[in-house]
Amino acid sequence: MKNRRPLIAGNWKMYKTPNESVETARQLDQQVRSVADVDIMIAPTFTALTAVWEVVQNGPVTLGAQNLYWEAEGAYTGEISAPMLKSVGCEYCIIGHSERRQYFGETDQTVNKKIQAAIKTKLKPVFCVGETDKEREAEQTFSVLDKQVKKGLEGLVLDQLNTLVIAYEPVWAIGTGKTATDDQAQEVHQFIRSLVEKNFGNALSDSIRILYGGSVKPDNIAALMKMPDIDGALVGGASLDAESFSQIVKFK
Repeated sequence: MKNRRPLIAGNWKMYKTPNESVETARQLDQQVRSVADVDIMIAPTFTALTAVWEVVQNGPVTLGAQNLYWEAEGAYTGEISAPMLKSVGCEYCIIGHSERRQYFGETDQTVNKKIQAAIKTKLKPVFCVGETDKEREAEQTFSVLDKQVKKGLEGLVLDQLNTLVIAYEPVWAIGTGKTATDDQAQEVHQFIRSLVEKNFGNALSDSIRILYGGSVKPDNIAALMKMPDIDGALVGGASLDAESFSQIVKFK
């Protein structure tokens, strides 16, 4: 029996102006006011964070960022630091999303630095891992995840990881309409939990929340959430609409 509190997180990617973000956040806030047993997070674009915080700060929806830079300040044009995110109300930060790895040169080493920066500033890292279609076909899923988890958490100790969230996102299922079957997703989540146990012990592996990300929709969330090692979802496209995202949040 799972005793981990579910987390349903919405990654809005590069969509929505501040005004559009505020309107969606307002609708979502109204629709999930009655939800008491699920943590809810949305990650708008950087330009919308302050405005969205004004809408959600007294309700059940928490704020996350989509990325950060590992230095607290400095001559790093175009970057945003953990203290800056914290100052505008962020509680979470997505780190190492496959799109950051694919398009912007994110590596296991930079992911590690970003996780350390988030933890130092008391931001909860949502650490993304996952394999590509090619890697899955070559039966490299487990070796890819082993490397990503090991390198991503290198140098961190147990006491630093009590707010860590891991999100498994099979790259082949993001924005493609494909979804890992419930059993495929469970198998990988169980493997990730075993990696955490091997590296950090039972207590963390029992308590850490592992989310599934990859074309999550209102019609597949309930079955995914029945799996023993799936503790929530990192939702892309379906989180952009308040109605569909609220249905995912109310998966029970």
